Amino acid sequence: MADPTDDPGISVFFTVEIDGVDLGSWTTCSGIGLSMSHEARADSSMGFWMNHIPGAVTYNNITLGRPVSPDTSRVMAWMNSFATLPVPTAAQITAQDPMGGTVMTWSLWGVIPVRWTGPSFDAASPQIATEQIEIAYQGFL
Repeated sequence: MADPTDDPGISVFFTVEIDGVDLGSWTTCSGIGLSMSHEARADSSMGFWMNHIPGAVTYNNITLGRPVSPDTSRVMAWMNSFATLPVPTAAQITAQDPMGGTVMTWSLWGVIPVRWTGPSFDAASPQIATEQIEIAYQGFL
């Protein structure tokens, strides 16, 4: 049986860096992607041929999640700095394998925070305190 660490597609955590500031490791990442609108038009000379005219590109918001850690203060500092000077920025999300090697890095531009959600506490049902951050971006570098 093959060693699962030999498969570069296996990723167990993600690191995030925004304008050179390391926001730490994250255990979940969802939403990386884009969609392109298009219009299908029949060819005027041949009725059986369809042309696809590309339209606007839309980038999905990305949601990152993890247990609350000391790195949470870095996220809060970035969110606070963005609130005082709301300038879209650049970011890198790096998927890493179990040994800490890089599987893939997505470089993003025009990054803005959309939402941060902190932990919910309930003494009756103790759980791991988690946080999530949602970011929007204008494209890939």
